Amino acid sequence: MDARKKILIVDDEQINLEFFDVMLSKLGFHVEKAENGLEALEKVRKFTPDLIILDNIMPKMSGWEVTKTLKNHVDYQAYKDIPIIMFSAMDDVKDKVEGFELGVDDYITKPYNFSEVLARIRSVLRNRELFSQIATRERQLILSEEINKEMKQLLESCASSVKAIEKAATQIELAEGQVPDTEKLKKMLELIKTSSKTLKHQLAEMDAKIERSEKEKEKIKQHEIELKTLEHQFRKSMHQE
Repeated sequence: MDARKKILIVDDEQINLEFFDVMLSKLGFHVEKAENGLEALEKVRKFTPDLIILDNIMPKMSGWEVTKTLKNHVDYQAYKDIPIIMFSAMDDVKDKVEGFELGVDDYITKPYNFSEVLARIRSVLRNRELFSQIATRERQLILSEEINKEMKQLLESCASSVKAIEKAATQIELAEGQVPDTEKLKKMLELIKTSSKTLKHQLAEMDAKIERSEKEKEKIKQHEIELKTLEHQFRKSMHQE
C-alpha cells in the first residue's frame, strides 16, 4: 500500500492535531488539519484526502453532521466514498451503530492508543483499496457485457449483408446468359462468392469468441462475492463487539 496516502485530521483540540500531524508525517503520510467541521468540508474539496480522521464533538458542525454532508449532500457526491474514522469520548454501542449507519468506516473511543489507531488506519485504507478493485472489476464486467451485446448486433448486421451478397450473386448467375459481357460477370460473381465465404468464416469465429468470453465471465461471477455483500461482511467482522 502506498505510504503517501493523504489523511485529513479534524479535531478542535490543537494538541491532538499536532500529535497526529507529527506521528503520521513521520510514517510517510501526507497530513492536512482542520479545527472544525466547516473547515473540514473546505479542506476535503481542496485536499481530497484518502482518509478522514474525524472527531465527533466539535463546534460549528459535529463529526456526524460532517459525515452526513459528505455521504448525502449533492454538492459532495465526488467525496462520498472517502473513508472516515470517527473519534469520540463516548463508548456507547448505540452511538457506534449510528455512526456506522451514517457511513463511518471505523470508530475509536478516546482515550486511544496510537498503535491501535495506526493499525485501524492501515486496515481501513487496505479495505477501501480492495473495495475499489472489486468495483473496478464489476465495471469491467459490465463494459464487457455491453461490448459483447454490440458485437452480437454487428454479427446480425453482417449476416444480413452476407445474405444480400448471396442474393445478388444468385441474380447475376440467373441473368448471365442475357448479358453481353459474360466474362466480366463471371469474375464479379467469383469475387462475390469468395468474399461471402470469407465473411461467413470471420463471423463464425467472432461468434465463437464471444461465446467463450461469456462463459469465462460466468465462471468469474460464480467465484466472486457481490461488492455490497463483501463490504457488509468486512464491516461486520471489523466492528463486532
